[in-house]
Amino acid sequence: METALVLQFALTAGLFSLMPGADWAYAITAGLRSRSIVAPILGLASGYVVVVSVIAMGVGAVVASSPGILTALTVVGASYILWLGVSTLLGVTSGDGTLVAVTGTESADRSGSLRQYLHGMGVSGINPKGLMLLLALLPQFLTEGGWASGVQILLLGGIFILEILVVYSGVAVAARSLLRSRPRLSMAVSVASGLFLTVFGTWLLLDALVV
Repeated sequence: METALVLQFALTAGLFSLMPGADWAYAITAGLRSRSIVAPILGLASGYVVVVSVIAMGVGAVVASSPGILTALTVVGASYILWLGVSTLLGVTSGDGTLVAVTGTESADRSGSLRQYLHGMGVSGINPKGLMLLLALLPQFLTEGGWASGVQILLLGGIFILEILVVYSGVAVAARSLLRSRPRLSMAVSVASGLFLTVFGTWLLLDALVV
């Protein structure tokens, strides 16, 4: 692979990781409501591991070119993100302005960590926008006549995943450090995150179902 292309991809992917979206909203929520950010952030990264692997195997192109499959994936992903957004909103309704987790996200037990991990994996792994973005982005940085395209995609995807691990961890830590000592501001940000997930999920759902 050409070093220049790898560096260009790293810069481009890094910029994309800095763009607020559903992943950011979940990372902020994890920072505010989870005892540890490790499980939810690893979940987000694992979702992209699945997406990159699907693209490397050529399945992503098949999904993108099959309207029925893409619509089904969009409906599932949108419904999940919408549910997560509503759950987040329901979890911040205490009268004193403090965060209340309706799903027990403060629990430090293994089942709680697994649940947070799977939530994060769902946000990134079944979000069709992530698949379409990487499907459009990755092929532009492949070197012709070099390693097998699947290997190159896995390498570039690995760079992207490392970048989002750093960025999303920073987002979660910043949310925790800056907002946990400010209950009302913390609640406002959590509500904003929940609203974003709800609106984004609704938009994806309508976009898939309304012709």
